[in-house]
Amino acid sequence: MRVGIIDYGSGNIRSVSKSFERAASELKLELNINVVDSAVELKKVDRIVLPGVGAFADCMEGLKSINSLLETLNDMVLNKSVPFLGICVGMQLMANYSREHGKHRGFGWIDGEVVPIIKENDYMKIPHMGWNSIKILKKHPMFSYIKNEEDFYFAHSYKFDLKDEAYVYSETYYGKPIATVIIKNNIVGTQFHPEKSQIFGIQFIKNFLEWTP
Repeated sequence: MRVGIIDYGSGNIRSVSKSFERAASELKLELNINVVDSAVELKKVDRIVLPGVGAFADCMEGLKSINSLLETLNDMVLNKSVPFLGICVGMQLMANYSREHGKHRGFGWIDGEVVPIIKENDYMKIPHMGWNSIKILKKHPMFSYIKNEEDFYFAHSYKFDLKDEAYVYSETYYGKPIATVIIKNNIVGTQFHPEKSQIFGIQFIKNFLEWTP
């Protein structure tokens, strides 16, 4: 199996890569982890991972700056149904738009907008950073061996508001419910960072590697 982790100048690539190596080792999978930064390399992989750290617009511009990468990503995920995992901003990029520092167009894979987390009380801190539990709303192979209310690591100031909640498979309460895992066909997105979430983050990655959409 060839896993392609897209390097577009945003995201903790090394941490994500190491987490996939550990997950593959625990599963005893023969896994080739490829850090890809071109459309040519992306076409060769069997699963795609899009990390994301930083501002939405900067991440989008980073992807657009690589020749044909965004077009190839759309073709592989939407037309060829290659399993895809978007992490943090990598998930948010799937929206129609983001309201972070203006209005910026996303992939448009899942209807919705990325909007600021509103501070509901004096105890809330923005960004939402640190450990928080997730509430699993629906059964799915991506949650295999993960119990409800387990803790995952977050670092974000914006959230993905989906028009169709059918794609929301888990949420976290932070002032108001925040979508934390979204799934549509061969597409998975996580607002938390599985690569920073220790044992259950590794389990989530293992589930992605074994998942057959």
